[in-house]
Amino acid sequence: MAAIFGGLQSDKYDRHYTDAYLFRRIGEYLGEHRRIVGLGLLGFLVVGIARAVRPVFISAAIDDMVTAGDALTLIFLALAVIAASEYLFNYGRRRFTVVVIGRVVAQLRKDAFQAAIERDLAFYDRQKSGAVISRITSDTQEFGDVMLLGSDVVSQFLSVLVLFAALLSYSVELTAILLLTMPMVVLSALVFRFLARIVTRQGARAMAVVNDNIQESVTGISVAKNFRQEAMIYREFSTVNNLSYTINLRRGMVMSLVFPTMGVLSAVAMSVLVWAGAESVLAGLISAGAWYLFIQGVDRFWFPFMNLASFWSQFQQGLSAAERIFALIDAENSVLQSASIKVTQLPGRIEFADVTFQYDRGEPVLRDFCLDIKPGENVAFVGHTGAGKSTITKLITRYYEFQKGRILIDGADIRTLDMPSYRARLGIVPQQPFLFSGSVLDNIRYGNPQATLDEIKQVSQSIGHGEWLDSLPDGLNSDVGERGAMLSVGQRQLVSLLRVLVQKPSIFILDEATASIDPFTESQIQDAIELILARSTAILIAHRLSTVRSADRIIVLRAGEIIEEGNHEQLLLAAGHYAELYNTYFRHQSLKYVESAKEMFAAAGS
Repeated sequence: MAAIFGGLQSDKYDRHYTDAYLFRRIGEYLGEHRRIVGLGLLGFLVVGIARAVRPVFISAAIDDMVTAGDALTLIFLALAVIAASEYLFNYGRRRFTVVVIGRVVAQLRKDAFQAAIERDLAFYDRQKSGAVISRITSDTQEFGDVMLLGSDVVSQFLSVLVLFAALLSYSVELTAILLLTMPMVVLSALVFRFLARIVTRQGARAMAVVNDNIQESVTGISVAKNFRQEAMIYREFSTVNNLSYTINLRRGMVMSLVFPTMGVLSAVAMSVLVWAGAESVLAGLISAGAWYLFIQGVDRFWFPFMNLASFWSQFQQGLSAAERIFALIDAENSVLQSASIKVTQLPGRIEFADVTFQYDRGEPVLRDFCLDIKPGENVAFVGHTGAGKSTITKLITRYYEFQKGRILIDGADIRTLDMPSYRARLGIVPQQPFLFSGSVLDNIRYGNPQATLDEIKQVSQSIGHGEWLDSLPDGLNSDVGERGAMLSVGQRQLVSLLRVLVQKPSIFILDEATASIDPFTESQIQDAIELILARSTAILIAHRLSTVRSADRIIVLRAGEIIEEGNHEQLLLAAGHYAELYNTYFRHQSLKYVESAKEMFAAAGS
């Protein structure tokens, strides 16, 4: 439960930008579409003028009727032209606005997604993926909706400027009275701005928590069903959903106060102007038409302010959404390169020189760690959980920043290498292989899109004579399902290994899965591993005896330190920690152990 409410706190990479900075940043996106923005502004200007001059012409018509003039027909024709112009330019304005906003939102979404995929793994250790998704999808959409709403308010403010000039030409005194009511409106708007910014920011965070909860629940639905916890995940969703409801209810309360407050202020301004205008008409200072214009001007003059105040919550939500999007775009990686040397050839020598590393200011996992792996050497890491095996591979892949020491790749500091070209020379098979929706062929080709169908077929047939393909309904064209759900664990591992084989990496990193698989699949997996080992420098986090034995050197880790190293036979003879691990984890996998166990059971049965 604490994690749920903790999601409402700001993320570590969140930033608070000033409104001026946000407007300037948004303006940069709008500046990329200057021509369409210019056409839209022309529409805003014409519509604003048309809305402002309409009551002026009505005022003139009233005066003409009072004085029995002959200009009434011309005034009515002018009003018809104004109405037609307003309709046409309003249509164009809205069309151009929708196009521009759509393009800006699309570009924002691209930039946010680009930023998300460029963040390092340390970023995703601290952030929930659902919250990141919410910024890319919900926040960008919210921002677009608010921009569309704001465009109408801008048009109304243009009308105010034109109307203000007209009112000023009729009576400076009445215009001054109208302006004296402005502090009340501005003060109210500032109060609503303060309240709205708080509740809308909390509302966006609550929505991110809801998205994250839904994603996690749907992703882990099979586990929930296995443990019969459907009711529990529903309760958790209800909790976060009710939390989101409560926060959005507060936002609704803020919005519900806007119109009554602004209505009272408008009524006060109207009362003052009716009284002052009547006095001016009786004194002969202004005409009846001008008095009508000022009375109408109260509503028209304050309507944009009322509109802005009433939609201030949404407006602030749009700014909060923009703030969250830009925070994701501007987030900095902890992994920083000092240079960008392109990697073309990679023999594969890896050196750790006094490397110290810790996760997020915790206890050091590695302390003054030293290791030298020769080009083409196959090294297996063994040790209990938490010994530092996976950490070493994550540092080699440059997923995390180490705090001290140096890691050298073929003599070059890893911090000076160009990451895309360096990682292109790495072949990585994680402990839980991830397959994308699509066919087996698509997933194998993922590591090397230029690989031809013949190359992929040749590699696939080299593993167990291709017998694993016969078990698939459509061979290489078989659909793997979401996350590879339509394949067995062993088949997913084989596809992941073939993906690396097609890539032809210089450095191979394998974090073997601990899941039980049948001996036939295991032998095929071992065939694939040996093909890769023959071509690459290999880092193996081994859980199978066959993989450990195939390594040139075995590194035994404990608490981030190397306590033993050598080959399988040497370490067994040393009778140290490796021998203990072997008897605990690996010995039961050996053929000798299986045969002796059979003999023992047979003897017991006789």
